[in-house]
Amino acid sequence: MDLVSSRDTLGDPSTSTKALLLGLSRSRSDHCIIMSGESSSGSTDHCIKVVPTHGGRYVQYNVYGQLFEVSRKYVPPIRPIGRGACGIVCAAVNSVTGEKVAIKKIGNAFDNIIDAKRTLREIKLLRHMDHENVITIKDIVRPPQRDIFNDVYIVYELMDTDLQRILRSNQTLTSDQCRFLVYQLLRGLKYVHSANILHQYTAAIDIWSVGCILGEIMTGQPLFPGKDYVHQLRLITELVGSPDNSSLGFLRSDNARRYVRQLPRYPKQQFAARFPKMPSTAIDLLERMLVFDPNRRISVDEALGHAYLSPHHDVSKEPVCSTPFSFDFEHPSCTEEHIKELIYKESVKFNPDH
Repeated sequence: MDLVSSRDTLGDPSTSTKALLLGLSRSRSDHCIIMSGESSSGSTDHCIKVVPTHGGRYVQYNVYGQLFEVSRKYVPPIRPIGRGACGIVCAAVNSVTGEKVAIKKIGNAFDNIIDAKRTLREIKLLRHMDHENVITIKDIVRPPQRDIFNDVYIVYELMDTDLQRILRSNQTLTSDQCRFLVYQLLRGLKYVHSANILHQYTAAIDIWSVGCILGEIMTGQPLFPGKDYVHQLRLITELVGSPDNSSLGFLRSDNARRYVRQLPRYPKQQFAARFPKMPSTAIDLLERMLVFDPNRRISVDEALGHAYLSPHHDVSKEPVCSTPFSFDFEHPSCTEEHIKELIYKESVKFNPDH
């Protein structure tokens, strides 16, 4: 679940995709697209060479040093919009539908079993879910050759911006905007959890994350900007207080419990004093989210029904997933080649007549 197709983004949020598209024009050469319109860095007019491949069914672009080979229906990427450990994301347009999309290239996707499974898991998860607060997968570019491909291209709907850009901009969010963002996050999270999808070993971890986001969008600063895990744990205990023995039962490791017990002891801060500009109902919700023991944190359903979110909460408009997600492909005996075949089959589902 994300407000965007990629967390790591580049560019100024004031530079919209629409503005760039309005300046899109074709040069005299059929294999060169001129993109007019100022980019986030202030530069203009980037010429991207288009090289037809595989009898014209595919095209290659070199975008800032990254080679993309996608179906010819995708016109040259407008700009890179994200880069992370799993790949680079570019904005593009589906020339058949006119829809703006984000294409993520996962290079060398089958170099190891962990990365291969992660890619397949993402594809299957997003195909399973259908919710307006969860990013939509539009296509998996079908590889030109079934047996010889190492890169995977996942096509998503293109978001106008993301939360990171908003927080880094000079825009000040109103109290109502903060409330609405938190509501949308929880609404999407309810759906994801109902599909039996967890980011880690418990749904409560996601509640902690939403609490951190709530604190940051209300204050404009990260709550726990730790330099390392030791520093971050200290910042956490300075705010929520050092846990007592009854709050450490969730830690499975005796060594972990011993480590936490030997840390300096801190009393819980008064949230109202720490966050004087936050509404009292927002403070109460934050306190219920940022509880050290995950078993004592507020649940997604309880959070949605909290007084802070009452202007938006309507259980009839907070759908759940009709069928739980199956992780049957996560068998330990799966090899890179087997996963490669499964990803190819996923691409065929999107492109049966290719």
